[in-house]
Amino acid sequence: MTSEILAALVLGFAGAGHCIGMCGGISAALTLGVNKTSQQTLFFTLLFNLGRILSYTIIGALIGGLAALIQLNQFLEESLYVAGTLLILMGLSIAQIWHGVRHIEIIGKGVWKFIRPLTKQLMPIENIKQALCLGLLWGWLPCGLIYSSLIWASSSASWQQSGLLMFAFGIGTLPANLATGVLAEQLKVLLRKRLNQRLMGLVMVCLGLYTLPLWH
Repeated sequence: MTSEILAALVLGFAGAGHCIGMCGGISAALTLGVNKTSQQTLFFTLLFNLGRILSYTIIGALIGGLAALIQLNQFLEESLYVAGTLLILMGLSIAQIWHGVRHIEIIGKGVWKFIRPLTKQLMPIENIKQALCLGLLWGWLPCGLIYSSLIWASSSASWQQSGLLMFAFGIGTLPANLATGVLAEQLKVLLRKRLNQRLMGLVMVCLGLYTLPLWH
């Protein structure tokens, strides 16, 4: 389990470039406000990300519980093939080689259609409650990286393990999202470098290959 938690952390960190694209714009909601100091902005950014990570954990636990209910562990090998393949395709997307995997984001667009109006009511963020609630809602944003991670985590067929793995994944995304609000321009320059994109994509592909049951 320790190796899986480590893999989840690396998976979240390797997806930093994708996280910037999906969640980077939210920094505006955290910085637009009346008489907001840099300390307040950082505090609201932390709360927003806490809510986002809690959402990943809750969704992971729900999907893991469903997997346990339908006894997905009976099809462990098949689910690992699906999860590994998705991680490989996500790595190709992060490496700017092929972006077809993002089509799976359409899965969550129906739910996001109802959640998105609620997020607009919370912006710009002016207090602790708004920051945390916006993060909780933002965790449901359709994202191919999250969906790939969920399928991988749910292969454990345990709501506790699946939730824990998604929590670790969320922690892995934290550096990129914190820097988005505080050091946005510097990080964007770093992540736009083709070599860095290739390296992060390669890490993701390696995780996908490791997930495949061929090696177990």
